[in-house]
Amino acid sequence: MLILILSFAVFLVIGVPIAYALGLSSLLYFLIEQPGLAVVVPQRVFSGMNNYALISLPLFILMGQVMNSSGITARLIDLSTVLVGRLRGGLGLVNVFSSMVFGGISGSSTSDTASIGAVMIPEMKKRNYSASFASGITVASSTMGMIIPPSVPIVLYAIVAQESVGRLFLGGLIPGLMIGILQIVIMLTIAQRRQYPRETAAPGLARDFRRMGASAAVLAMPVFVVGAVVLGIATAVESAGLGVLFGLLLGAMLIGSKAITALPESLRAAVMMSAKIMTIIAFSQLFVWILILERVPEAMAAFVISLDLGPVVVLLLIAGIVLVLGTFIDVSPAILLLTPTLLPAAVAAGVSPVQFGIVLISGLAVGACTPPVGNCLNVCAAISNLRIGEIFRGASPFLLANLITLILICLFPALVLWVPALWMG
Repeated sequence: MLILILSFAVFLVIGVPIAYALGLSSLLYFLIEQPGLAVVVPQRVFSGMNNYALISLPLFILMGQVMNSSGITARLIDLSTVLVGRLRGGLGLVNVFSSMVFGGISGSSTSDTASIGAVMIPEMKKRNYSASFASGITVASSTMGMIIPPSVPIVLYAIVAQESVGRLFLGGLIPGLMIGILQIVIMLTIAQRRQYPRETAAPGLARDFRRMGASAAVLAMPVFVVGAVVLGIATAVESAGLGVLFGLLLGAMLIGSKAITALPESLRAAVMMSAKIMTIIAFSQLFVWILILERVPEAMAAFVISLDLGPVVVLLLIAGIVLVLGTFIDVSPAILLLTPTLLPAAVAAGVSPVQFGIVLISGLAVGACTPPVGNCLNVCAAISNLRIGEIFRGASPFLLANLITLILICLFPALVLWVPALWMG
């Protein structure tokens, strides 16, 4: 185990991409400790990807790409301006509200950062918001994309933990909304203190019923996708496929034939992102197989039982571990590594796998906005031409909402488990 962990850490420090760091450290373990098992490495790598449920991942990613290219962002920002723009600090509120809705459509925080940030950061700078503040609120609000359903990280966790996608989607609903509401409260407080301006709705938007109808169709997207899974109408794979079709039809309604001509680029982006995730999955499953071979999850579960800690204390400890590791490891590999390692210990302490999953993803959402690895920070840096440290300073007040929510869902399981129990028994 020392060879495995130390070599993995060394590969990460010298800048080896995490997928290959996982694969190389695993190969090194076999060559030194278990040379007789080295012949099974290709088989284990392939079996890590050979899972029917994984088909839903590229489909959910494609759904987000199709929605990104279908004029959805501008439509959501217009609608958000009508709803909250007249309040003080209107553009900041529009940013948070748009991310809250967009996160439930794209299922990805990085897509949220790129799409909302490209429009909102320049507009906020024109209204005398500082560049770091505009970028920070964009990054912090994008974290809802990982938690509000449908969510790509939630689907990935469900596959690894072999849990119900529908229950996890519903479990993320209240925590995701809590983050958005708390961020709105923080924005209103800052806006009042700094006297940020109010905004007016786009000309004629309130009277344009056709555009409002299209906006309503946009808002129906997450309800359609999540509802199909929760009500048992479709599996996660089928729901993702229906979501892609829904996105194409909605794009054709909003921007005409451009939605179809943009499809090849959406497919290319989805293939590239899916290939990256699948490579990580393949090598991480080899790494996890070694952990299971060495009985690490069983040892951790036995250790937690021996401490006789309550589920709340265990969850708070896990949340602390996730917050620290999330600053160094990206979301997908963190889910793949931490789930099989920490979930047995959490279950042994009496924690629901659904609650564990939402705590895990909520903690990793903070890591996505934290230096040095934070993907959302890097995406926003490319858009705003700021250093990630400046963006993080702007995001810090709003990430407080994430931390408060994380603590509350550790203390009160009902915040996660009540909606799944209500709808799915």
